[in-house]
Amino acid sequence: MNGFYPCRRASYRFGCAPPSYVTIENHFIQENRTMHTVLLTGFEPFENELINPSWEAVSALDGARIATPIGDTIVHARMMPVRFHTLDQALLDALNATRPSLAICVGQAGGRPDLSVERVAINVDDARIPDNDGYQPIDAPIVADGPAAYFSTLPIKALVHALREAGIPASVSQTAGTFTCNHLFYILSHYIATRAPQLRGGFVHIPYTPRQAARHPGQPSLSTASVIEGLKVIVQTALSVHMDLPETGGALH
Repeated sequence: MNGFYPCRRASYRFGCAPPSYVTIENHFIQENRTMHTVLLTGFEPFENELINPSWEAVSALDGARIATPIGDTIVHARMMPVRFHTLDQALLDALNATRPSLAICVGQAGGRPDLSVERVAINVDDARIPDNDGYQPIDAPIVADGPAAYFSTLPIKALVHALREAGIPASVSQTAGTFTCNHLFYILSHYIATRAPQLRGGFVHIPYTPRQAARHPGQPSLSTASVIEGLKVIVQTALSVHMDLPETGGALH
């Protein structure tokens, strides 16, 4: 298959949203209140960092219960390796162990100022730096016979809207890079497309923590507490929204 795989955001089993969009609350689903399982993943530290803010935030929510309009959720957190050769199996093990209805992968993006909800995963590893095993793939396909890209199955613009309403800086991102974050996002998307179409999933990049930013003068940061609150909003919204909001999230370059 050539080109983009035709994955549609928010094509959920709960049905289609009405054509009008007044507030995000219009998209909440009121029926089918059941317990949902959510998988959150973060990464181990890399590139001489002492921590990875994604794991700092995600691990704080391990075992947490988050109320949503369609029922409570239980969160399971798993650390992912910054190692291309073991990353696929680590994700598969986490998915098999938790059997989630929602999977959100989180990664560090030093230099970004907000929670960046990723739009698309591309089928290439092109590492600017070696991974934690010293491996540095260049222009290597992630899945040899896979499509060029997958779109997120999350309502990405609704997530950004909800985060901003909650006072948390957020934006739609058009690229997840070509390192292990994009690799994980692509593998998750390929798993959804080929093995678990009922699963919703995507990727969110987060900034440095303030302590990290102190070692990188001029770089933006966001507190772990703010990221944790943002992840709660993301879980609540992703499990509750029928269809994405028709508002701009694009970029000029």
